[in-house]
Amino acid sequence: MLLFLLSAWIGSSIPRNSDWSEPEIGIEIMVGDNGIHTEIVMPLVSNVKDWRETFPASDLPKPYRPYTHVAVSWGEREVFLNTPTWADLSIPTAVNAATGGDGLVHAAHYVRPAPSTTNRPLRLTEGQYRRLVEAIEAQVPSPGNREVYPGYASYDVFYDAPGTYHLGNTCNQWTGDTLAHAGVKIGHWTPLPGGVMKWISDPEAN
Repeated sequence: MLLFLLSAWIGSSIPRNSDWSEPEIGIEIMVGDNGIHTEIVMPLVSNVKDWRETFPASDLPKPYRPYTHVAVSWGEREVFLNTPTWADLSIPTAVNAATGGDGLVHAAHYVRPAPSTTNRPLRLTEGQYRRLVEAIEAQVPSPGNREVYPGYASYDVFYDAPGTYHLGNTCNQWTGDTLAHAGVKIGHWTPLPGGVMKWISDPEAN
C-alpha cells in the first residue's frame, strides 16, 4: 500500500500538457470530489454541446427539475451499483474492482452547483471543451444502444460504458485522462482524487 501511495504521488506530480494555462474567456466546468471519487461537471447546454441528447432527463426519477449541469464520471460496475454509500463497500467487491472490473458511466444532474473546495471551477476554450466532449462521448453508447441503471437518488443514473477498471485505471484516472485529452495540465497517473484536485485551483483558498 505504501508503494502504491508513493507511486500515485509521483505519477500525479508529473504533468501532462505542461504549457497549458487557464484561459480568461471560455466555458466553465467544475471538477467535483467526494474524497474518493471525482467527476466532471459541465453546463447541461452550451453552444458546443447539448448534453440533454446524451443524458436525457427522462432517464431520471425526477426529470422535470430545472437542471443546469450534468456531472459525468466513470467507475467499476459492481462498486457503482452495489455501494450506495461507502459503508456498503465490501472487501470482496473492493478486491474484485482493484483486480479488474467492467466500466460504468455515472451521470448526475444538478441545479446551479456552487463552486467550493470540493467542486472546483475550471475554464476551457471552446476548442478544449470540444475535445472534452469528444472524450466523454467516446465512453457512452448512444441512447437506444445501452442499458440504463437506477442511480442513488432522484437526479442520477448509470449507463453501460467500455473499459476495464483496475488499480492502474481508476475512476480518478479516467477524470485525469479526460481532462488531459482536452489539453488541461494534469498529472500523468492520477489513481487518487488528490492527484486530480491538486492541479485545479481551490476557489476558497483565493
